[in-house]
Amino acid sequence: MVREASELAETGLELTVIVPAYRDGESIVPTLASFATALDEASNDWEIVVVADGDAATFAAASPLESDRVHVHGYRVNRGKGFALRYGISLARGRLVTFLDSDGEIDPVDIRRMVGLLRSENADIVVGSKRHPQSHVDYPWTRRVQSACYQAVVRLLLNVGVRDTQTGLKVMRREVALAVLDVALVKRFAFDVELLALARHFGYTRILEAPVTINYKFSSTTDMGAVFRVLWDTAAIFYRLRLRRWYNRPEARGLADLRAAMPARLGPD
Repeated sequence: MVREASELAETGLELTVIVPAYRDGESIVPTLASFATALDEASNDWEIVVVADGDAATFAAASPLESDRVHVHGYRVNRGKGFALRYGISLARGRLVTFLDSDGEIDPVDIRRMVGLLRSENADIVVGSKRHPQSHVDYPWTRRVQSACYQAVVRLLLNVGVRDTQTGLKVMRREVALAVLDVALVKRFAFDVELLALARHFGYTRILEAPVTINYKFSSTTDMGAVFRVLWDTAAIFYRLRLRRWYNRPEARGLADLRAAMPARLGPD
């Protein structure tokens, strides 16, 4: 079940990796195996929390991997990557929390470098960035233009202090993740922006960028419907943060809609 942040006892666990999964099917198995190999090099003490986002097939494929280190969760209705990440945060036990996309495009070896950077620089968050000069990404001009335009909008409205908010690898201290969980609302693709905007808003300003290796050639542009939804969600974050000051309200809201998923969760009742 989803637990209140206050109910999560300190376990001494070093690292939790949250893996939101959707339409991965059987490919989730070798992907998680590669993650485990990389994590053994990054830390001696880790767990993976897989969240199947309304995807019974991926949940079924990943469930046999359930162990002391790999935990598989899910719910029946697709609610978006942002919701899946927040759901995973509510289950995290590690002192550090990592987000890593399940498609296997990002080399999980980068986690070790980012964990080391967070520790050496006493950072709050380390963000994997396609725009870092040391990143290795085959990135066509159409996607570069889309990304540059969106990041310009983010800088104008929210000024989160990084050049790339959307790469699916981030490492942060657990207290940062829990602070954001309490009030975050975005359920889909603008959650990364909301996370960084809220972290800065709450005083977690030591946010660094790190290089990543992405083993995939982007072959298509994002459809216009998805572009509109991301822009709409980003504008909504600006409205709540800068105009309405919604995030300053004392009452927590984040776990309420997480609990709403529980009656339709996947797995044994």
